[in-house]
Amino acid sequence: MLILNKQASMTERRHQLEDEGEASSGGTQTTRKTNKLLLAICDPNHLLHCVVILVFVCFLGHGAFFCFDNPAALQTEFIKDLDLSTAEFMVLYSCYAWPNVVLCFFGGFLIDRVFGIRLGAIIFSLFVCAGQVIFATGALVNRFWLCEVGRFVFGIGGESLAVAQNTYAVNWFKGKELNLVFGLQISIAQLGSTVNMNTMGPIYNSVTDLVGSTGYVTLGISLMIGGLPCLFSLLCALVLGFLDRRAEKILHKEERKKGQRNIILIQQQGLLSCIIFEILIFLLNLHNCTLRCLVFFIEKFNFSLAEARAVNSIVYLISAPASLVLGFLVNKTGRNVIWVLIAVVTTLAAHMMLAFTFWNPWIAMSVLGASCSVVACVLWPMVAFVVPEHQLGTAYGFMQSIQNLGLALIAMAAGTILDTRGYLILEVFFCTCVCSECFCVCVSVLVLLGLWMTSGFFCLSFLDGGGGAVLCGLSQR
Repeated sequence: MLILNKQASMTERRHQLEDEGEASSGGTQTTRKTNKLLLAICDPNHLLHCVVILVFVCFLGHGAFFCFDNPAALQTEFIKDLDLSTAEFMVLYSCYAWPNVVLCFFGGFLIDRVFGIRLGAIIFSLFVCAGQVIFATGALVNRFWLCEVGRFVFGIGGESLAVAQNTYAVNWFKGKELNLVFGLQISIAQLGSTVNMNTMGPIYNSVTDLVGSTGYVTLGISLMIGGLPCLFSLLCALVLGFLDRRAEKILHKEERKKGQRNIILIQQQGLLSCIIFEILIFLLNLHNCTLRCLVFFIEKFNFSLAEARAVNSIVYLISAPASLVLGFLVNKTGRNVIWVLIAVVTTLAAHMMLAFTFWNPWIAMSVLGASCSVVACVLWPMVAFVVPEHQLGTAYGFMQSIQNLGLALIAMAAGTILDTRGYLILEVFFCTCVCSECFCVCVSVLVLLGLWMTSGFFCLSFLDGGGGAVLCGLSQR
């Protein structure tokens, strides 16, 4: 009997050991999978590491995009609380834009030659945070000139930070995949604008309930709260700086960059094409000006303030997912310039619907959102196709400079037209300018065809999706 009990005890003990072994084996396998995943994320050569980089690159400009349109989201509150005219309100955008006509170019140059992309992104993120604080303080103490100073400082950081963001993207991703990367980048940026359009109003109302009344104090506190995403952008800049520095040491990027100086310059064709793209970027600012038209939707379509804000935000709401999808589509098809031409035509149609019909504005604004998505995810990567990698910061800085020239001029013109002629004439003005943009795209197609006839391979990446110049550039990188 004793022997049987011992055998039973030994059998039970053996089963327990087997169960513990299986559990230990399962835990070991889970640990190995976790370790393998962590190693992949930490390996700069692995796709997962690139995905992590892409996430931080996309959110690098999130705070700047969120705060850029703080005035648009609170247009009626600004005009009422600070006692502004429409022209004075639009000065907030001119103060942002005018300095960057010059400073963006130097910002790109500083990123290329002085600070480097890592330090440059951190410095310009700090400018964004400081500018938003000054801007909010100006509203808090009812000093409009201080608001203008804040927008000036914010603009110095915001546009140069966009240059750093684009440079990070083209340093980590190459070739046609840039269309998808820029599409995702624009999607996240537009997400910030969408959140801004739909949250600043409720934030203002909540602060009003706490303070007990509306006014410039309520406006200033709301803008302070709205500046929190800028801190998140600063955090992204710090993380990206660490990851990029680490990858540089592991992959010996500095040595590889020295060999990139002889990338095909395609004589002067890249410069000519880049200038054409600057014209398109200059006219692209027309799209943004329609987003200042809360009162337009209220007056023409009898919308409430909440409904007008919802219509305003639909451009961003559609642009966010559309940029990602269209970026992937352009990756597959090529023909960047043709896509830009399609976007310009649809933009013209959207403006004409707003100006000359009483159709529900949701239709026109949805079309406008889709067309803006096409232009954004197609236009910016084209510069990386024709400019040497070590000059991309300067090139993108030049693009931002031209863009801000357009923003400043259009902001001034829009404010004056609104005060003297009304929204109908403003939309006619937009339609005329978009027609000019369409003409510029057609000219660019003709120029690229001429360059293709003389050099054979350059324009394929823009017109037929083949991408001779792109492939040559990649083979030498």
